[in-house]
Amino acid sequence: MSQTPPDLPLRASFDAQYQASRLQVDVPLSVRRDRLDRVRALIEDNAKALCDAVQADFGVRSPDLTEVADLFVLRAMIGQLRSHLPRWMKPQRVSTPIYLQPAKARIQRQPLGVVGVIAPWNYPIQLALGPALVALAAGNRVMLKPSELTPHTSALMAQLVHQRFAADEFAVFLGGADVAAEFAALPFDHLFFTGSTAVGRRVAEAAARHLTPTTLELGGKSPCIIDRSADLAVVTDKIVHGKLLNAGQTCIAPDYVLLPRGLETDFEQAWQASVARLFPTLKGNQDYAAIVSDRHHARLQDLLAEVRAQGARVVEAAVPDAAGGHARQMRPALVFAPADQSRLMQEEIFGPILPVMPCDSAEEAIAFINARPRPLALYWFGNDTAARDQVLARTVSGGVTVNDTLMHIAHENLPFGGVGESGLGAYHGETGFLRFTHQKSVLVQSRLAMGHLFYPPYGQRFRQVIGLLKRWL
Repeated sequence: MSQTPPDLPLRASFDAQYQASRLQVDVPLSVRRDRLDRVRALIEDNAKALCDAVQADFGVRSPDLTEVADLFVLRAMIGQLRSHLPRWMKPQRVSTPIYLQPAKARIQRQPLGVVGVIAPWNYPIQLALGPALVALAAGNRVMLKPSELTPHTSALMAQLVHQRFAADEFAVFLGGADVAAEFAALPFDHLFFTGSTAVGRRVAEAAARHLTPTTLELGGKSPCIIDRSADLAVVTDKIVHGKLLNAGQTCIAPDYVLLPRGLETDFEQAWQASVARLFPTLKGNQDYAAIVSDRHHARLQDLLAEVRAQGARVVEAAVPDAAGGHARQMRPALVFAPADQSRLMQEEIFGPILPVMPCDSAEEAIAFINARPRPLALYWFGNDTAARDQVLARTVSGGVTVNDTLMHIAHENLPFGGVGESGLGAYHGETGFLRFTHQKSVLVQSRLAMGHLFYPPYGQRFRQVIGLLKRWL
């Protein structure tokens, strides 16, 4: 096994993995589980070092947050993959139509070959190793390009992976946008990307030149709908948790709230109380993450400045700071009724700013959502099941959590992915396994097959057979 990162250029590394994948097409269960176990050992043996690296990249990001949002998720994923692999790998028998009987048919599940993974910075361990784990479980070789915006974490991950895996099994490549562009242009058997919609388009264009299938985990503006039947004191705790986890730097964070008109003051008071409960202090609080970079922090400040200048009411969290805070620990803010054409309402926010849009009816809320690109997530709060079911039936989103935020992503048996501009394809559980698997159709003909009845020259016997089959179809 390689003990240092591969010194081969990207194309040569791809060629090595490609050749290895073609030499070992049938990857046994024992090999797949061994690869999963090596990733689990990587996590367990280096959990503190990984948390420290994430902290170094963000400036402030609690090791407890990295534990629950990155490492715990990966441990759960590995457990599920190991447990279900024997069943998922088995050929699937399918019924055969009467006109092909007594032939037998099955679907044989095989690895695709070489899978490329381009990972983001916001959950730099989970969103790098998670797709890689599913691809390894499906029997593939993996090349990973982690984010250059989390250099400490990415460098440590590369070192740890290359200590445990041969370069033709699993390899990590560091670098900036130029490396990412070269990486996306490789003729992978599948390319998995997590990031912004704008970059996702460029990745899809690069992959299309080789007809490489892609999974695009993007983002967008995920709405919260609050029904009049909801208890605001309960709702705001859950919205604040979903919005301020990682300081809003989460692809499925609530992006805006659709609130029944007249409840603005009640919502503001409940939100202030929830922020104070979850984050008794802001700057200096290790549980409240910093914005990842000066550039991203400046962008968020510009979004607020624009809506203030346009006359929107901005309310900041009335929570004190502690000593020794970080400059990029940004104070959470509500923005009431920002202009629809403001950048705040046109761009994914990815920070602790929450627009609140008053609505006169559930119909208006549904129409507001449907007039925009389909979101990655949707959250509905209330106790009126008929109103809930109307929203579920009449809106389309990647996923939904009812009476909470974020939690659908934690359910390993639910597929996770977007729709339209929020993404293409899904993973988690068996859905993810199949995303990185070729399902080969196999028909085994019987020696008693009657297919010759359909051979030319066509005549009276052929017409009699067709007439008989028509009665069955």
